Amino acid sequence: MTATSGSTPLTMTPLAPASVSPSVSRNCEVVEGLAQRERIEHVTATVMPQGSAMETPALRNLALALGDSAAFSRARTAVRAGSDRIDIACARGAQPLLTAAIAQRPLLVVTATSRDAEDLTRALCDTYDRNRVALFPSWETLPHERLSPRSDTVGTRLAVLRRLAHPDPSDPVYGPLDIVVAPIRSVLQPIAKGLGDLAPVSLRTGDTRPLEEVVEALAAAAYHRTDLVERRGEFAVRGGILDVFPPTEDHPIRVEFFGDDVEEVRWFKVADQRSLDIAEHGLWAPPCREVLLTDQVRARAAALTEHLPGAIDMLDKIAAGIAVEGMESLAPALIDGMETLLDVIAEQAAVVLLDPERVRTRAHDLVATSQEFLDAGWANAAAGNAVPIDLQELLGSSSFWSLAELREHATRLGRTWVDVTPFGVIDSSVDDELSSGDVDEAIPTHTVPAPTFRGNTEDAVRTLREYLADSWSVIVVTEAPGLGKRVVELLSENDIPATQTDDAAPPAPGQIVVTHGALGSGFLAEQDKIAVITESDLTGSAPGQASTKDMRKMPSRRRNQVDPLQLRTGDFVVHEQHGVGRFVEMAQRTIQGATREYLVIEYASSKRGQPADRLYVPTDQLDQVTRYVGGEAPTVNKLGGSDWHKTKSRARRYVKQIANELIRLYSARMATSGHAFSPDTPWQRELEDAFAHIETPDQLSSID
Repeated sequence: MTATSGSTPLTMTPLAPASVSPSVSRNCEVVEGLAQRERIEHVTATVMPQGSAMETPALRNLALALGDSAAFSRARTAVRAGSDRIDIACARGAQPLLTAAIAQRPLLVVTATSRDAEDLTRALCDTYDRNRVALFPSWETLPHERLSPRSDTVGTRLAVLRRLAHPDPSDPVYGPLDIVVAPIRSVLQPIAKGLGDLAPVSLRTGDTRPLEEVVEALAAAAYHRTDLVERRGEFAVRGGILDVFPPTEDHPIRVEFFGDDVEEVRWFKVADQRSLDIAEHGLWAPPCREVLLTDQVRARAAALTEHLPGAIDMLDKIAAGIAVEGMESLAPALIDGMETLLDVIAEQAAVVLLDPERVRTRAHDLVATSQEFLDAGWANAAAGNAVPIDLQELLGSSSFWSLAELREHATRLGRTWVDVTPFGVIDSSVDDELSSGDVDEAIPTHTVPAPTFRGNTEDAVRTLREYLADSWSVIVVTEAPGLGKRVVELLSENDIPATQTDDAAPPAPGQIVVTHGALGSGFLAEQDKIAVITESDLTGSAPGQASTKDMRKMPSRRRNQVDPLQLRTGDFVVHEQHGVGRFVEMAQRTIQGATREYLVIEYASSKRGQPADRLYVPTDQLDQVTRYVGGEAPTVNKLGGSDWHKTKSRARRYVKQIANELIRLYSARMATSGHAFSPDTPWQRELEDAFAHIETPDQLSSID
């Protein structure tokens, strides 16, 4: 069997997007992955803050100033006027600011990958009102797989759909949305109609509601009842205390009842189950599945057993009211009507494609690879494995729309279609798919990428001095204030005056201001003589690369992904889903006209006397693979076998035992009296802010 797995201390290694495999059940090519949950956690925490006090976004004044500038004003006017088709040429570094500037009407912003969408969402939170920006993530599973998307992914999606359909004007955190950012995968995959009408379980201090009724609502929303809440999508009841872990939150929530009255709502920690601060917004728990076991769904499942004999095991359980893994793959057949994200955004919303060339390529790959995985699933079924969920013959439609179909649908809905390309306006005579219909306006913003210095201070100082001599307004944007202060000092040492400020508005010509924010790469607005230089331009780090704050949430497997250049034939490697195998070689495969590099891993034969199974992992999905570091030669696992699952289960059990011992140890430490140090002095804080390096996650943990 063969399977395809779908000179400065500030420099960090760029991160690759995630995914999974084809001939086996897990996608490694299309899915932006197993590391997606941690990235969504960070972006969700950024977009949906828990505090009520709102600060002005760090780069908001810069976005407003550029919106009235010669570079962006024409684009802003065209989008506001509602032309059917607009092409805008804009440097990548300026695209978040352009998006914020043209958001005078609701926007659906489409990116090529999930990572791009998350980076853009983070940047928009610094250039626009973060409470009115949301990320709509894609499933990390294929539509025909017998696997359900993660509960946090589903919860985030349903929270966005709920805010689009029924915003809460009284609470900005759950109120109307101006900008929805989505990877092309989540836009091309249809969603069930009416998901925005699924009401979350909501409780606030002072509400009156029987606890039994809340428990029934959580169970109906696909939450799993346990004795102790440890994972998203779980809830527990102990007397008058209700613990719930909503999939959209970083921490679970504890609701204390006094009779039927909600007395208090607090966060609590999973590790020691201790209560934390008051949850000012109360409990807001969206469903954990996009297919709920209603009477209609159960009746439809019973009727489909004759038409889908390959899925009869799943359908029987659904008909009996039992949630089953992968039931979302049957949604088109179980639910009346499917729609796209274009159907649920506001009527006056515009669709904005960032970097449409990459979006088009990604869309083609999604459709082609999905079909390839489906064909591989049928090949596996012929060998005696589970049958994939194939609804094409029953429903007459594929799992993903094509980009051309999406464009035609947008035209029927009367959506303004905006292409924002870093290269130049798209010629409709050479790109029919992205240019169906005549372009009403082709708008150059005259922005170009900023120069990169890769830690070369002399080049940076010389270039900035030239900008000032030519009466440019220069804004230097760093990730954190500490590095910004260091930049000011370096410029002062070279007789270049600079001011550090929280107001990122362009300074007067011939001046430099230093501010902080998440902007990725910089750009030059040539007509307005505005230069925006970012930390990545100064240090040479990859634009959009994770900051130290991201690294605290970044899973270790992404930081320690395998380097194929250091592998030798026969080396043991570990795949996240399939276990221990042997590295064979790097190989090229051409699928649907696209040639890719793959890491070939050999596993034990699934049948005695047969050749060993092989798994092909695309090189952009190497975050799923790590080098084996055990002291002894391991046993090679089988593809699709249960031995790897048992190994991981044992490891989890031992980790839980160690965690219990650590809890007892730290409880004993907390019970002992400590020494109270004096408060930090202004000189100490000044020294800390001037630290030129980025602290590691372990250093930050010790500091905190």
